[in-house]
Amino acid sequence: MNLRPTATEDPDVSVTPLIDVVLLLLIFFMVTTSFVRQTEIRLRLPEADSAVAVIQEEGIDVTITAEGNYLINGREVINRRPDTLRRAIERVAGDDRSMQVVVRADARASHQSVVTAMDVAGRLGFVKINIATIEQGSGAE
Repeated sequence: MNLRPTATEDPDVSVTPLIDVVLLLLIFFMVTTSFVRQTEIRLRLPEADSAVAVIQEEGIDVTITAEGNYLINGREVINRRPDTLRRAIERVAGDDRSMQVVVRADARASHQSVVTAMDVAGRLGFVKINIATIEQGSGAE
């Protein structure tokens, strides 16, 4: 009977397959990653430091009520959905995208309603998008 302990070899750990798998995963994620470019709408905001009245050229007046309803040139839009607003603006503007779009929002209107109106106008191709304000202290509501 042999009672001597047998010499065992230490197991070898090969790192090469691990490196191969990591590099393949890196290449896979680099190829399949999509980069999102956010769209921007350039706005020319009015300055409120002067009380000079601005002559409004003919354009589209988008009014947003406190409840979030839209009015296009004084006519109420059927519902609050963006595609309905888009169709109403297209009907008023026709093919002319050089018209000025003025967004008038009630002070209690949600920010989302204003952004939706500006987004719809920007996606339609309008570049003159203005936000109407009133002079502070004028008392108009």
